[in-house]
Amino acid sequence: MTNPDSVRILDGGLGTSLEDRYGVKFDDSTPLWSSHPIVSDPDTLVACQRDFVEAGADVLLTATYQVSIEGFARTKVPQYPDGIPKYALGRYLANAVGIAEKAKAQSRSTSLALSLGPYGACMVPGQEYSGRYDDGHSSEDALYRWHLERLRLFTNVQGLMDRIAFVAFETVPRLDEVRAIRRAYQDANIGGKFWISCVFPGEGHCLPDGTSTEHAVKGMLAPLPGGSKPWGIGINCTKINKLPGLVHSYGETVQSMLAFSELVTTPALLLYPDGTKGEVYNTTTKKWEKQPSTRAAGHHDEGPWAKELARIVRASQDQGIFKSYVVGGCCKASAADISELRQEFPAGSTCK
Repeated sequence: MTNPDSVRILDGGLGTSLEDRYGVKFDDSTPLWSSHPIVSDPDTLVACQRDFVEAGADVLLTATYQVSIEGFARTKVPQYPDGIPKYALGRYLANAVGIAEKAKAQSRSTSLALSLGPYGACMVPGQEYSGRYDDGHSSEDALYRWHLERLRLFTNVQGLMDRIAFVAFETVPRLDEVRAIRRAYQDANIGGKFWISCVFPGEGHCLPDGTSTEHAVKGMLAPLPGGSKPWGIGINCTKINKLPGLVHSYGETVQSMLAFSELVTTPALLLYPDGTKGEVYNTTTKKWEKQPSTRAAGHHDEGPWAKELARIVRASQDQGIFKSYVVGGCCKASAADISELRQEFPAGSTCK
């Protein structure tokens, strides 16, 4: 018998929902991508995020995934025609949290998670699916400095982090960046709960930099001098058909670490795969394009996405390794998908 009370529902794909439901267009003129409505259209952003809350999300991610000093510097608005400078960012970051709070205003049970993508998500074009970074950000120390500087943008806004229940580092493609994030979080003196979620594109079960699943999990959880240990580890922005194998590998590694006293407590498991129906994002055309060859491997169009994700979670629960879960969707996962997932795990669920 599985325990539904160990499952909390996360929201879905914000950027793709803004595009598909609200007609928002992203291109080179919106370098902040899904974070751009913080600047340009907060009312639409509130409406889109509220859709996920009304669908039953227990955790709502802020629209800050692509926030970066560089991205704001490329964002031109009437007040800052040459780009928004670093000294002016505090008001926009506070707005992002305020917008999420407004979206969840009618739900006392919904918590906020500060969404932070990897360095690659802020490159032009984005490189979170390849992990191929520029020379200035291709080492652990360089990535540590970049992540620490970005975290301090938020911690420098008085009281902002007190309004956040989790910090979510998402779509991380490199092992050195995993370590850099842990070090930066420690030195930012935030405290509280954070998770690291990795991306597994392509056909294999390795990070884009070639790191095995086992070493990725150990990178997230093994003792690291000067680095914080995350509350949860996860998989996001990955095809749902890959989850069973990845979850099995995550569980085996955690179980081994517990057995050898490398871990004292079991982390939460975060699962928010793509809600795609065979589409693949083309970074050149900046469009989602159907790939007929992908349809043979158990994608969304071969069965109900929410039911398949629920089946994967229940199978993992039956193994008894992970005690708590946060599950939702990434790209192309709509509010309707999250509503169906909520039905699989009835409302009132809380993490233990």
